[in-house]
Amino acid sequence: MLHGMSTTVEPVSERSAAEVNEEIRALWRRSGGTLTTEQREIYQRLVMEWAAAAPDPAQAA
Repeated sequence: MLHGMSTTVEPVSERSAAEVNEEIRALWRRSGGTLTTEQREIYQRLVMEWAAAAPDPAQAA
């Protein structure tokens, strides 16, 4: 049986890049600089969200 690839499109983050970046920084602070496997998965998800995030309106001038 063949399985098709998912056609689900990831939604664009509703948070600004600055907001996601702050969460990434907090993750690193909590981890003490060494991420567990679970934290690495969270980090990867956050980095993808950061890359897709809307620009911070306060930074746009």
